[in-house]
Amino acid sequence: MGEQEVPVGSDLPSQRRLSKNSKRNIRDAAIIIVVALVFGILIRSFVFQSFYIPSGSMIPTLQVGDRVLVNKLSYDFHPVHRGDIIVFKTPPNDRSNPAIKDLVKRVVGLPGDIVSSANGKLYVNGKPLAEPYLPAGTLTQGVPTIKVPPGELWVMGDNRTDSEDSRFFGPISEKLIVGRVFIRYWPLSSFKVFG
Repeated sequence: MGEQEVPVGSDLPSQRRLSKNSKRNIRDAAIIIVVALVFGILIRSFVFQSFYIPSGSMIPTLQVGDRVLVNKLSYDFHPVHRGDIIVFKTPPNDRSNPAIKDLVKRVVGLPGDIVSSANGKLYVNGKPLAEPYLPAGTLTQGVPTIKVPPGELWVMGDNRTDSEDSRFFGPISEKLIVGRVFIRYWPLSSFKVFG
Protein backbone atom coordinates (compact mmCIF):
# COMPACT_ATOMS: atom_id res chain seq x y z
CA MET A 1 0.00 0.00 0.00
CA GLY A 2 1.77 3.37 -0.02
CA GLU A 3 4.11 2.32 -2.87
CA GLN A 4 3.88 4.24 -6.08
CA GLU A 5 4.08 2.39 -9.33
CA VAL A 6 6.68 3.65 -11.77
CA PRO A 7 6.01 2.91 -15.44
CA VAL A 8 8.52 0.52 -16.98
CA GLY A 9 11.33 2.36 -18.76
CA SER A 10 10.60 5.67 -16.97
CA ASP A 11 13.52 7.61 -15.53
CA LEU A 12 12.19 10.36 -13.20
CA PRO A 13 15.61 11.95 -12.36
CA SER A 14 16.38 12.22 -16.07
CA GLN A 15 12.99 13.89 -16.74
CA ARG A 16 13.65 16.34 -13.90
CA ARG A 17 17.06 17.18 -15.43
CA LEU A 18 15.41 17.81 -18.82
CA SER A 19 12.82 20.05 -17.18
CA LYS A 20 15.54 22.03 -15.37
CA ASN A 21 17.57 22.31 -18.61
CA SER A 22 14.50 23.56 -20.51
CA LYS A 23 13.85 26.25 -17.87
CA ARG A 24 17.51 27.26 -17.93
CA ASN A 25 17.48 27.46 -21.76
CA ILE A 26 14.34 29.61 -21.72
CA ARG A 27 15.86 31.90 -19.07
CA ASP A 28 19.13 32.20 -21.02
CA ALA A 29 17.26 32.98 -24.25
CA ALA A 30 15.20 35.65 -22.45
CA ILE A 31 18.36 37.24 -21.04
CA ILE A 32 20.00 37.26 -24.47
CA ILE A 33 16.92 38.90 -26.02
CA VAL A 34 16.75 41.58 -23.31
CA VAL A 35 20.49 42.32 -23.58
CA ALA A 36 20.21 42.54 -27.40
CA LEU A 37 17.25 44.94 -27.13
CA VAL A 38 19.04 47.15 -24.60
CA PHE A 39 22.21 47.09 -26.74
CA GLY A 40 20.15 48.01 -29.83
CA ILE A 41 18.46 50.91 -28.03
CA LEU A 42 21.82 52.18 -26.74
CA ILE A 43 23.39 51.98 -30.22
CA ARG A 44 20.43 53.84 -31.76
CA SER A 45 20.44 56.46 -29.01
CA PHE A 46 24.16 57.14 -28.87
CA VAL A 47 25.99 55.76 -31.93
CA PHE A 48 23.99 55.27 -35.15
CA GLN A 49 20.57 56.35 -36.35
CA SER A 50 18.71 55.65 -39.56
CA PHE A 51 16.99 58.43 -41.49
CA TYR A 52 14.61 58.46 -44.46
CA ILE A 53 15.17 61.18 -47.10
CA PRO A 54 11.74 62.75 -47.77
CA SER A 55 12.68 65.59 -50.14
CA GLY A 56 14.82 66.33 -53.18
CA SER A 57 17.01 69.03 -51.59
CA MET A 58 20.13 66.82 -51.76
CA ILE A 59 19.64 65.50 -55.32
CA PRO A 60 21.73 64.13 -57.01
CA THR A 61 23.70 62.92 -53.95
CA LEU A 62 20.63 61.66 -52.09
CA GLN A 63 17.33 60.79 -53.76
CA VAL A 64 13.82 60.94 -52.34
CA GLY A 65 13.21 57.63 -50.54
CA ASP A 66 16.87 56.89 -49.80
CA ARG A 67 17.71 55.60 -46.33
CA VAL A 68 20.92 56.66 -44.65
CA LEU A 69 22.82 55.84 -41.48
CA VAL A 70 24.11 58.72 -39.38
CA ASN A 71 27.13 58.43 -37.08
CA LYS A 72 26.17 60.35 -33.95
CA LEU A 73 29.64 60.12 -32.38
CA SER A 74 31.65 61.31 -35.39
CA TYR A 75 32.15 64.87 -34.12
CA ASP A 76 33.16 63.72 -30.67
CA PHE A 77 36.44 62.60 -32.29
CA HIS A 78 37.10 65.23 -34.96
CA PRO A 79 35.77 68.62 -36.03
CA VAL A 80 33.18 69.12 -38.74
CA HIS A 81 34.74 69.16 -42.21
CA ARG A 82 33.69 71.22 -45.18
CA GLY A 83 31.84 68.88 -47.54
CA ASP A 84 30.36 66.66 -44.79
CA ILE A 85 26.71 65.73 -45.16
CA ILE A 86 25.00 66.19 -41.81
CA VAL A 87 21.61 65.66 -40.24
CA PHE A 88 20.65 68.41 -37.80
CA LYS A 89 17.65 69.54 -35.80
CA THR A 90 15.54 72.11 -37.62
CA PRO A 91 16.86 75.55 -36.63
CA PRO A 92 14.48 77.69 -34.54
CA ASN A 93 14.38 80.41 -37.25
CA ASP A 94 13.27 77.95 -39.99
CA ARG A 95 9.58 78.68 -40.45
CA SER A 96 9.02 76.48 -43.53
CA ASN A 97 7.28 73.44 -41.98
CA PRO A 98 6.91 73.01 -38.21
CA ALA A 99 6.26 69.26 -38.66
CA ILE A 100 9.82 68.71 -39.95
CA LYS A 101 12.12 67.93 -37.03
CA ASP A 102 15.41 67.11 -38.84
CA LEU A 103 17.11 68.33 -42.01
CA VAL A 104 19.95 66.94 -44.11
CA LYS A 105 22.37 69.31 -45.87
CA ARG A 106 26.02 69.66 -46.81
CA VAL A 107 28.45 71.80 -44.78
CA VAL A 108 30.01 74.41 -47.08
CA GLY A 109 31.07 77.06 -44.57
CA LEU A 110 32.93 76.54 -41.29
CA PRO A 111 33.19 78.96 -38.34
CA GLY A 112 35.12 82.06 -39.42
CA ASP A 113 34.63 81.43 -43.16
CA ILE A 114 33.29 84.21 -45.36
CA VAL A 115 30.72 82.76 -47.77
CA SER A 116 29.08 84.42 -50.76
CA SER A 117 27.90 83.67 -54.26
CA ALA A 118 28.66 85.38 -57.56
CA ASN A 119 28.34 84.40 -61.23
CA GLY A 120 26.54 81.18 -60.26
CA LYS A 121 29.38 79.98 -58.02
CA LEU A 122 29.78 79.58 -54.27
CA TYR A 123 32.75 81.46 -52.83
CA VAL A 124 34.45 80.67 -49.53
CA ASN A 125 37.02 83.16 -48.27
CA GLY A 126 37.09 84.88 -51.67
CA LYS A 127 37.77 81.74 -53.73
CA PRO A 128 35.32 79.58 -55.73
CA LEU A 129 34.65 76.39 -53.80
CA ALA A 130 35.41 73.18 -55.72
CA GLU A 131 32.19 71.15 -55.52
CA PRO A 132 32.68 67.89 -57.44
CA TYR A 133 29.44 66.48 -55.95
CA LEU A 134 27.35 68.96 -57.99
CA PRO A 135 26.31 68.24 -61.58
CA ALA A 136 28.12 70.29 -64.22
CA GLY A 137 26.36 73.57 -64.87
CA THR A 138 24.81 73.89 -61.37
CA LEU A 139 24.26 77.52 -60.44
CA THR A 140 24.57 78.69 -56.85
CA GLN A 141 22.80 81.94 -56.15
CA GLY A 142 21.31 83.89 -53.27
CA VAL A 143 24.19 83.55 -50.79
CA PRO A 144 24.75 86.90 -49.09
CA THR A 145 28.30 87.80 -48.11
CA ILE A 146 28.44 86.63 -44.52
CA LYS A 147 31.11 85.64 -42.02
CA VAL A 148 30.08 82.38 -40.34
CA PRO A 149 30.00 83.04 -36.58
CA PRO A 150 31.99 80.91 -34.09
CA GLY A 151 30.24 77.63 -33.28
CA GLU A 152 28.07 77.85 -36.40
CA LEU A 153 28.03 76.36 -39.91
CA TRP A 154 26.77 77.40 -43.34
CA VAL A 155 24.84 74.47 -44.85
CA MET A 156 23.34 74.01 -48.32
CA GLY A 157 21.51 71.34 -50.27
CA ASP A 158 23.20 69.91 -53.35
CA ASN A 159 20.00 70.66 -55.30
CA ARG A 160 20.79 74.37 -55.30
CA THR A 161 17.60 75.45 -57.11
CA ASP A 162 15.30 73.50 -54.76
CA SER A 163 16.76 73.58 -51.25
CA GLU A 164 15.74 75.65 -48.27
CA ASP A 165 19.04 75.94 -46.48
CA SER A 166 21.25 78.58 -44.84
CA ARG A 167 20.18 81.00 -47.57
CA PHE A 168 16.74 80.92 -45.90
CA PHE A 169 17.45 80.31 -42.19
CA GLY A 170 21.06 81.51 -41.85
CA PRO A 171 23.98 79.67 -40.28
CA ILE A 172 23.13 76.83 -37.89
CA SER A 173 24.57 76.13 -34.46
CA GLU A 174 26.90 73.13 -34.28
CA LYS A 175 24.84 72.13 -31.22
CA LEU A 176 21.96 71.23 -33.57
CA ILE A 177 23.95 68.47 -35.30
CA VAL A 178 22.52 64.97 -34.88
CA GLY A 179 25.39 63.35 -36.76
CA ARG A 180 27.26 62.80 -40.01
CA VAL A 181 25.73 60.80 -42.87
CA PHE A 182 28.19 58.01 -43.60
CA ILE A 183 26.23 55.28 -45.41
CA ARG A 184 23.36 55.16 -47.87
CA TYR A 185 22.06 51.63 -47.34
CA TRP A 186 18.77 51.75 -49.26
CA PRO A 187 18.10 51.11 -52.03
CA LEU A 188 20.73 48.36 -52.06
CA SER A 189 21.56 49.14 -55.68
CA SER A 190 22.69 52.63 -54.57
CA PHE A 191 24.67 51.54 -51.49
CA LYS A 192 27.40 54.07 -50.81
CA VAL A 193 29.83 54.97 -48.04
CA PHE A 194 30.44 58.70 -47.68
CA GLY A 195 33.94 59.81 -46.63
